[in-house]
Amino acid sequence: MKYTVLSLFPEIADSFFAASIMAKAVNRGILAYQSVNIRDFARDRHHTCDDAPYGGGAGMLMLAEPLGLALESVGVRRKPAPPAAAGEGLRRKRVINLSPSGRPFNQDLARELAQEEELVLLCGRYEGIDQRIIDLYVDEEISVGDYVLSSGEVAALAVIDATYRLVDSVIKAESLEEESFSGNLLEYPQYTRPEVYDTLRVPEILLSGHHENIRRWRLQKQVEKTLALRPDLIRAGEEKGLFDKETAQIIAELRGQNERDQSD
Repeated sequence: MKYTVLSLFPEIADSFFAASIMAKAVNRGILAYQSVNIRDFARDRHHTCDDAPYGGGAGMLMLAEPLGLALESVGVRRKPAPPAAAGEGLRRKRVINLSPSGRPFNQDLARELAQEEELVLLCGRYEGIDQRIIDLYVDEEISVGDYVLSSGEVAALAVIDATYRLVDSVIKAESLEEESFSGNLLEYPQYTRPEVYDTLRVPEILLSGHHENIRRWRLQKQVEKTLALRPDLIRAGEEKGLFDKETAQIIAELRGQNERDQSD
């Protein structure tokens, strides 16, 4: 997997790729990245990359020309892609514009993007980018939430962080199996040493060494937490038929208990 990040501030992405698990994955050759400074493709001596929008309105808009040149410099072709030349791959690079008006980003989309050979992430600033760049080059617009950020770099890093860890061999597969959103359930509570912190003890069942009881307790806690915080995930999981008989029984029992508690 390769990440190519187009930005007015490429040092933001550079620092991310140079740290922690990401840096190890890059050094091992599992991941690759390239950061591109859009300002390098501005033609005037001031390296101007923004201007006032046609039709008026507040703020500035990123110019089409430097954005287009930056995209083409990393091998992005206009849509629809022409037939590949000899020796070139048949797949276009997947170009994503980070935008609050885009498709909501979630774990399912993260899994989908993690299967790509290369993601080209376009980081807007100011009021956004000229629509013609979206029309000509962008495959998809993605939003990381229903709020507005001052820069696309923050959103791009969220997408990168959620996807790179799903690439084969970056993280051990067993570490990903029981995470939040796996099977439409949030992750169970976890504890480490010491056994007593302040006045709070680690649940005794986790110290018992009884693996089946621990597994059952963890599943129970997953369902409790998801029903309390994200009941929409439970409903979606039921609609998709994701829950096995054991999980469905726990959901029914907890719902019944909640209804009895509310009626008391």
